[in-house]
Amino acid sequence: MITRILKSVFFKNAKGKAGKYAGNATRLFELAKDVMGKLKGVGFKGNLAEFQANVQLLIRMVRAFASGEYKGLPWKSMVSIVAVLLYFVSPIDIIPDFLPVIGITDDVALVIWLIKTLGSDINKFREWEKNEKTINIG
Repeated sequence: MITRILKSVFFKNAKGKAGKYAGNATRLFELAKDVMGKLKGVGFKGNLAEFQANVQLLIRMVRAFASGEYKGLPWKSMVSIVAVLLYFVSPIDIIPDFLPVIGITDDVALVIWLIKTLGSDINKFREWEKNEKTINIG
């Protein structure tokens, strides 16, 4: 399924826009807001709680990058994150989101793929985030 998604016109469209978004802090903050709105609108339960947590992590990465707080994320990784989030917020993709239950399947698959692909970058961000909270609290 992931190969079909990555080769789809829908993902290629998101990927084409991603570079423009990644270089514009205002657009990144708007995208983060749109993604949060969709997460709330879908209302994930049970097995999708982990998916929701992963998307929230990606949103935090985008916000930290956009604000300039976190500089450890390679450009290519940021563009990949933005492409996946643009695909996520798009109502029209390989499996349209208006289809109950299965409409989110492609989004879940794509986020899982991204988390695995960017594992090292994500772990570095988590470590940075943990250290930031420790510094700010202490």
